[in-house]
Amino acid sequence: MRLFRPCIFSGWLYPEALFRIKSTEKMLCLTFDDGPDPVSTPGLLDILDQYHVKAVFFCSGQAAEKYPSLVEKIKEKGHIAGNHSFSHIDGWKTNTEDYCENADHASRFLPGRLFRPPYGRITISQYRKLKKKFRIVFWDLMAYDFDAGFGAARSLSVLKRKIRRGSVIVLHDKPQSSANSILPEFLNSAISRGYRFVLP
Repeated sequence: MRLFRPCIFSGWLYPEALFRIKSTEKMLCLTFDDGPDPVSTPGLLDILDQYHVKAVFFCSGQAAEKYPSLVEKIKEKGHIAGNHSFSHIDGWKTNTEDYCENADHASRFLPGRLFRPPYGRITISQYRKLKKKFRIVFWDLMAYDFDAGFGAARSLSVLKRKIRRGSVIVLHDKPQSSANSILPEFLNSAISRGYRFVLP
């Protein structure tokens, strides 16, 4: 069973984290996880340029260390390069000290205040420690663009049907994602319906 939105209890567990932008206006926040990648990132940046949309790229520290020029390109284009941990570790399978050290290590290559837990998994103790230095960002809508079995058409359909005011949308910045192929049609659809894209 795929969940397109976080569990209702997540907001209670992580009260200061961002899941959805509070606004009565038709705003969306677009985010990309797991990059940067020399195959997928340039294409995403070109599409975002074409539509004049800014986004948050939650990068792994390992990839940022390997491709620093791509991180700089993301920032030069007016986007935010956020922290997605150094090695994409699962908070539910990692002790608090190691998890927080991993996030801190990623900060050497991704300075800034935004942090997204890989897999959306973070324990209460990890959250309480990291929120002192980061703004924790989850999401309101997951389109499963990284899942080849789900399919690009279904991912696009989820995006079109389930966006709502304030949705923080998560897509993925890697070659196996369908984000590059579905992004233009999604942006066209959202903008034509009066949505505008903002940064958190």
